[in-house]
Amino acid sequence: MLFYLFMYLDKKYHIPGFGAFQYITFRAGAAAVTALLIAFLVGPKLIKKLKQHQIGESAKLEAPKTHLSKAGTPTMGGLIVLSSILVAGLLWADIKNMYVDLILFVTLALGSVGFLDDYLKVIKKKPKGLIGRYKIVGQVFVGLVVGGMIYWFPDLIDPGLVHIKSSTTVPFFKHLGFDFGVFYIPIVIFIITATSNAVNLTDGLDGLAIGTVAIVCMTLGVITYVSGNAKWSEYLLIPFLKGTGELAVYCAAISGAALGFLWFNSYPAQVFMGDTGSLALGGIIGAMCVMIKQELLLPTLGGVFLMETLSVIIQRTYFKYTKKKYGEGRRVFKMAPIHHHFELLGWQEPKIVTRFYIVAILLMILSLVTFKVR
Repeated sequence: MLFYLFMYLDKKYHIPGFGAFQYITFRAGAAAVTALLIAFLVGPKLIKKLKQHQIGESAKLEAPKTHLSKAGTPTMGGLIVLSSILVAGLLWADIKNMYVDLILFVTLALGSVGFLDDYLKVIKKKPKGLIGRYKIVGQVFVGLVVGGMIYWFPDLIDPGLVHIKSSTTVPFFKHLGFDFGVFYIPIVIFIITATSNAVNLTDGLDGLAIGTVAIVCMTLGVITYVSGNAKWSEYLLIPFLKGTGELAVYCAAISGAALGFLWFNSYPAQVFMGDTGSLALGGIIGAMCVMIKQELLLPTLGGVFLMETLSVIIQRTYFKYTKKKYGEGRRVFKMAPIHHHFELLGWQEPKIVTRFYIVAILLMILSLVTFKVR
């Protein structure tokens, strides 16, 4: 909204300096700072309200016993993150851009699903919160809308999408692409559902998920910017998608909001994100990769989330297999997701989180390298 205001004032009155607001890089920086300040402003007030109403996390059976001390810590802190992202995004991004509109839809829709889950779990005291299949229905619906818009109405989003609507690029290869064809929409549904749940699984240690999200979104900000820049996309031999540059502003808002929330969520956490934040942030990351045709980069870019998810799948699969074969379930890890495995090995929580950050940064560098080493 401020984008249009300053553009109008610049055009009408030619105010010195207002021309800077047309540049994505300037607005991305402004969005990051705005989101950070909103998180700092809203955070303490919301945490106080959550404490007053005793909206706290219950002890988790699937976590190590050391987590019992975390019981009662305010949750639903994802409201801090989402409010910061939405306000900063609406203020600084071009809201007439269909890419921005789609990502706003993903944020609101999955944020609502996560909020309902937290509300039922924490306020209504239903142990399982929103029943799993209903949560999946919400995620599938979001994937269907995003995939359907790109596949059936690409011209409404970006004329450049028409000929590559169901295609994707392949990391490390210049001219190699892959067309999902009629499977495109199911693939999009799978990606958004998987990433949404993956970030949710990662959100088990103080600062782990939100810090990793910040790193991933900083990387996505660079990728969306070059994808929407004709010269850079031609140089890097990736599809030029006019308008995706505006997603860089949104990515900057996410990174700013994430760093602001990390101030309160770092060890020992004053507030937890809850499903309100984790489901939405995971879905955003998946949707971003879909929009910029980098679906196959997700395993690298979101390697930490993938590792967490695979550890749960491997643990459960092996446990069921051994129970059926030997009559007694056996485990690959001491506990899943894998961050709990390291806790039970004796690693301190801050050390685990820091080392996961290091892995995320290394994967960020590798993801960016794939655009040049092709």
